Amino acid sequence: MRRVLLAAPRGYCAGVDRAVVAVEKALEHYGPPVYVRRQIVHNKHVVETLEKRGAIFVDETDQVPEGELVIFSAHGVSPDVHEQAARRGLRTIDATCPLVTKVHKEATRFATADHDILLIGHAGHEEVVGTAGEAPEHIQIVDGPSHADDVTVRDPSKVVWLSQTTLSVDETMETVHRLRRRFPLLQNPPSDDICYATQNRQVAVKKIAAESDLVIVVGSSNSSNSVRLVEVALEHGAASAHRVDNAGEILDEWLDGVTTVGVTSGASVPELLVREVLARLAERGYADVQEVVTAEEDLLFSLPRELHRDLKAAGATRPGAPPAPHLG
Repeated sequence: MRRVLLAAPRGYCAGVDRAVVAVEKALEHYGPPVYVRRQIVHNKHVVETLEKRGAIFVDETDQVPEGELVIFSAHGVSPDVHEQAARRGLRTIDATCPLVTKVHKEATRFATADHDILLIGHAGHEEVVGTAGEAPEHIQIVDGPSHADDVTVRDPSKVVWLSQTTLSVDETMETVHRLRRRFPLLQNPPSDDICYATQNRQVAVKKIAAESDLVIVVGSSNSSNSVRLVEVALEHGAASAHRVDNAGEILDEWLDGVTTVGVTSGASVPELLVREVLARLAERGYADVQEVVTAEEDLLFSLPRELHRDLKAAGATRPGAPPAPHLG
């Protein structure tokens, strides 16, 4: 009997929902064009859909005409980027995920206390670049367990680790263990840095992986948490696992001899794309879909304060951000 095990939770997290809604509300309220520094979230479909509505994505603030509006992505930016925007007279909306902002504040706090900060994350990832920019003279990036031995610190009694929010929980803790063997007094962050949604999606994919001949993860290649879900699935029993941006990327040969397909999606993926994957699988005989629920999520973040202020003045907002549309 062919079947699909559909992981839950999956897809949009509260930070992504907030960021996407922020761009949509800005387009509605201020009118296009609205500039966005980097991809608002790491998903091709979301970016392309917002572009059609009038969003213009740029790499740096110097590509935004002076005096225009620019939105900072959910991944966060360094203080330097804020200063660059101010020098150009840009109006800004900061759509940084509040959980990323929490890590920024932790970095600032420990730097003020003159700690060496070991930031576990992928070098070059936008979130890591933004966090490291909060205290570049205090932060070293540790890109996985293999880099733990390369770290040097000034005072082994004043060392703390922080992490990118979208990492594999297991790999992060392996890195921490290796660091702690070298620095026994290594301090933990005040609270868990890896975001609740990342952890929940990894727990869910672990649950379905052991029973799946194939796991399909919907998500873009530059989405760290989506890529991690493929790795977690393989590590926890899936016979094979593949990431796809959309249903059109599923190859028929992946389904040869497959009875059970696990399906999940990264935290920046609209549910529409998952439904299209399920429809494609149904065409190939996998019409029996069983949802496997490992957690319930009901967290909502309020809109960025700058946008909330302007919408409130216009009588067009409410305290919590509504669920984002499917971006079809």
